[in-house]
Amino acid sequence: MARYIGPVCKLCRREGEKLYLKGERCFTPKCAIEKRNQPPGQHGASRTFRKKVSDYGIQLREKQKARRIYGVLERQFRRYYADSTRRSGVTGAVLLQYLESRLDNVVFRLGFASSRKQARQLIDHGHFSVNGRKVTVPSYLVKPGDKIAVAEGSRKSVFFAGMDKELKSARTPGWLTVDAQQLSGSVLNLPSREQIDTPLKEQLIIEFYSR
Repeated sequence: MARYIGPVCKLCRREGEKLYLKGERCFTPKCAIEKRNQPPGQHGASRTFRKKVSDYGIQLREKQKARRIYGVLERQFRRYYADSTRRSGVTGAVLLQYLESRLDNVVFRLGFASSRKQARQLIDHGHFSVNGRKVTVPSYLVKPGDKIAVAEGSRKSVFFAGMDKELKSARTPGWLTVDAQQLSGSVLNLPSREQIDTPLKEQLIIEFYSR
């Protein structure tokens, strides 16, 4: 299955909550959830009032929500789950660490992009380096000590012009640090569950795959 390239606002409406997939627009009255909070489609309004959802349905929706927030395909998401079960620690927390360690998420968290989707596009176009080497794979997993920076040839582009001022006022997670002047950031450590503010109930995802 190819990556979803349709209207992302439909994904938020399907989940019935903001997934913050469209950057700044999600914080304005133009947000689809603000205007029409019902599932997409001809019968969306009637589906809003379903009385009961099965345990399987609840688990499935949480898994789909996680995939949509981080922009991960099913096969890749399942691989993250499988790898999480083989590592020490709480499986759900380890799964979220994998998702947070993706380069596209780190670029977004550092404030270089307004959404993970935009971060993926910037990485695809070769605008970022990791430890001095250009990386064009959004799913690249960073490690503690890695340095992520805007590529030297991209710093004078219109998109990155003046970004140093925006980064100085941006809120950066505690497991990352940003150098606004150098347009770079570093990974201090892998995030703990308390440092991940993504609204997910990861235990439901683990239960879904453990059936």
